[in-house]
Amino acid sequence: MLVILSGVAGAGKDTIKKELMARMEKVESLPSFTSRPIREGDIEGQTYHFVTREEFEKMIENQEFYEYDIHHNQYYGTSRRLLNDKIKSGKVIVKDIDVNGTEHLKELLKGDTKVITIFLRVPKEELKKRLEARVDKPSPQEVRLRLNRFDYEESKINLYDYVLKNDDLEKTVQIIKTIIENEQK
Repeated sequence: MLVILSGVAGAGKDTIKKELMARMEKVESLPSFTSRPIREGDIEGQTYHFVTREEFEKMIENQEFYEYDIHHNQYYGTSRRLLNDKIKSGKVIVKDIDVNGTEHLKELLKGDTKVITIFLRVPKEELKKRLEARVDKPSPQEVRLRLNRFDYEESKINLYDYVLKNDDLEKTVQIIKTIIENEQK
């Protein structure tokens, strides 16, 4: 089973994913490949698989991705091989991905894999506070870029099986844990 977490940058996807992996035995993450520079706190193979723009474009040519997109001026993509390997392992795979990637993966995997989609909502003002408080200290231009994407991401919530307001981490994690347990039955 693949559980997709979406929402604007700063919605808490990564934090929730880490909590689910810590609390649930058969839950694993599937990091995307990205051309963005590694930041403080990033761990290769855990946060993302970091490659150069040229390497990413070569991977596109070789059809190594189920889906990919340019997001905040950087490439992001889901590896066919890594996703297939994790699905075969029988684990619950939790992946954070944008709305475009969600749409593509749902369509590509619908006959083969159970895909559960969850959109995390955060009020725009709260999102701005979270972005400005990040450890990696995004520039004002980067904060604006991410906030400008807010309305587009929100306009796609009808793609999702579940839409949750993420204003209480513990509550949100418990709800998602229950969703995963119920969907496995």
